[in-house]
Amino acid sequence: MKSITKLINFTKGIALESGKRLDSFDLMVETYGELNESKTNAILLCHAFSGDHHAAGKNEDQGIGWWDQIVGPSKAIDTDEYYVVCCNNIGGCSGSSGPTSINPNTKKVYGSDFPIVSVSDWVNTQKMLMDKLNIPYWHFVAGGSLGGMQALQWSIAYPDKIKKAGIFAAAAKSSTQNIAMNEVARESIRKDKNFHNGNYIEQNVIPKNGIKTARMLGHITYLSEKHMDLRFGRKFQDDASKIDKEVDFEVENYLQYKGEKFSESFDANSYIIMTKAMDGYDAAGKEDSLDEALKEIRAELLIVGFYSDWLYPPERGKEIQIAAINNNIKSSYVVLDGEHGHDSFLFHSEQYSKIIKKFIQS
Repeated sequence: MKSITKLINFTKGIALESGKRLDSFDLMVETYGELNESKTNAILLCHAFSGDHHAAGKNEDQGIGWWDQIVGPSKAIDTDEYYVVCCNNIGGCSGSSGPTSINPNTKKVYGSDFPIVSVSDWVNTQKMLMDKLNIPYWHFVAGGSLGGMQALQWSIAYPDKIKKAGIFAAAAKSSTQNIAMNEVARESIRKDKNFHNGNYIEQNVIPKNGIKTARMLGHITYLSEKHMDLRFGRKFQDDASKIDKEVDFEVENYLQYKGEKFSESFDANSYIIMTKAMDGYDAAGKEDSLDEALKEIRAELLIVGFYSDWLYPPERGKEIQIAAINNNIKSSYVVLDGEHGHDSFLFHSEQYSKIIKKFIQS
């Protein structure tokens, strides 16, 4: 699979939804396949909270891409047939402008000074990227979770620049409970002794315990109680494979492992920024009417939910589907079992992949 990774600079900058401005910014971009002569085969992938630009294939630094089971030659999103683009969103920590980047105005690391960004800001930077790549429109924009919110927002904000949208394991807005869980996660980071009000890089430390705890809490929200019980039950962890000697149960060991691994690679300020963007998104906009917000959509929608998803259960996708029907938008709503809870959108199954592939080609 042909892939190219490059850092693209946008010297004109962007006015953010918060009222702040980035005078310039960078996007780390990875592309797969080739754009055809008519420029009609471009697909945009929008990453979820912990994702980045590396969606498919394998490289030495990042390993296997986050959507490798779905994206690649002859896969659901076929890179032999389509030109696939994925970028690390601003505010992230994988090469695009974010808290770990150097502020061009101060020549120091942004740290806590990097502004809050929104789903709309990400979509606007992706539109700027599309223009720079000379792509007239996206044949398909797709993502799961926070990426699905971006796909929905693309349909709303740029109706003439997108033909189809894939909205997987997502919602038009986060619930009160979602926001509450994210705030507890953020507080665990802020209360870490090494956080230093977000300026920990200057102190040459990392609020690792806070990030770890935040991620452990996040993983609890991904699986429904039923699937948590099916996957782990009250099984005890084998002594030889315990992450920590204090661990007794398999579910504890799983959370310890996931939290530790994540804390080694993800930036704490980015965690706060990304969850704030997730909490703040509301597709209904200022009118507080999802029906009204979707009325200009021209794209065809594919909405997929998973029964095992506790974070954004299928009912959240159904809300989008009903608003689409009320606006006579061509849309499909599918609910699948999913063995991985909220993360099921990342994994191949015969039914899931077939649905995506047929939707793209239809």
